[in-house]
Amino acid sequence: MADPTPRLWIATRKGLFVAGRGAQGWQLQEAPSFLGEPVTMVLPDLRDGSLYAALRLGHFGVKLHRSADQGRSWEEIAAPAYPPKPADVPGAEPDKTPWSTDLIWSLVPGGPAQPGRLWAGTIPGGLFRSDDHGAHWSLVESLWQRPERAKWFGGGYDHAGIHSICIDPRDPRRLVVAVSCGGVWGSDDDGASWTLLGEGLRADYMPPEGQDDLAVQDPHLMVRCAGAPDTLWIQHHNGVFVSHDGGRQWSAVKGIQPSDFGFAVAVHPRDPLTAWFAPAVKDQLRVPVDARLVVTRTRDGGRSFEALGNGLPVPSWDLVYRHGLVVDGSGTVLALASTTGGLWVSEDGGDRWQEVSHHLPPVYALRFG
Repeated sequence: MADPTPRLWIATRKGLFVAGRGAQGWQLQEAPSFLGEPVTMVLPDLRDGSLYAALRLGHFGVKLHRSADQGRSWEEIAAPAYPPKPADVPGAEPDKTPWSTDLIWSLVPGGPAQPGRLWAGTIPGGLFRSDDHGAHWSLVESLWQRPERAKWFGGGYDHAGIHSICIDPRDPRRLVVAVSCGGVWGSDDDGASWTLLGEGLRADYMPPEGQDDLAVQDPHLMVRCAGAPDTLWIQHHNGVFVSHDGGRQWSAVKGIQPSDFGFAVAVHPRDPLTAWFAPAVKDQLRVPVDARLVVTRTRDGGRSFEALGNGLPVPSWDLVYRHGLVVDGSGTVLALASTTGGLWVSEDGGDRWQEVSHHLPPVYALRFG
């Protein structure tokens, strides 16, 4: 049995659910918050115990809520909002990106010495910062105004978006973000300036002359090892990549079975060589390979992989979204959730899985906390 673990927060298309370990193993607990409403992201802030939930309400827009009592009550706070779009400059290529928040796709806390700091990534591809626990937000203009943004485009959505924000625990002014489709960007000065990273990534969906263009790469998700922060893993549209220099250089990981395609990746909090993925058939057929839902695991930095399916359903057509695979702070408890409402937990690093539910709404994101 793993060490005691905080609750698991489950953001779904029809509300925010919570699960915890009970006498019979992991179970859904309590009534969901925001029942019937799409919750696109959840953040339990371990610095002060606050809980944040992002909603995408269509005609009513994007909303952000904060709870100080673990979801028993909520208050609406400001949501990241774009400034008015300037008029197109005569003779220049017009900016076809809407300057309005369609989706909060990522939400992470700053460092311990930044008690009010939050970062949010949105569709379209804007990065926002708050220094007062989400009461106010500002667009990070230094990234938004980069000329390379003109190349960005949507992967599964109409417009590019920021789904991964990786803070360096040694220095929270250093961060790396991933854009789909817009590549990997790094800042060493709290977002004041940015460098386009990602040497070694490859976009096979582009014409041959554009496949190495760093500004059009499609990282599906990027994660950083907290205990070895120079190591980052990416589940890319064109496979799995790993970096050991903070995201500057990337190496493709070969020979992953049953597939190197997927959306989700999780990395062990202390061991940079251990990571997990949720493979699927590529592109037009986004279901598990051979109808077998598995999680692939490497313990040697990508030199070898295991396909772990003990307790996962067969046959299965479940797809796991970007934020649907997470590992807790112990590095042994994993949670996996799908677009068809399945939720599974493993307490031994993925060797065995317990089904928690197969009747949830489609799951967008999981977070321990």
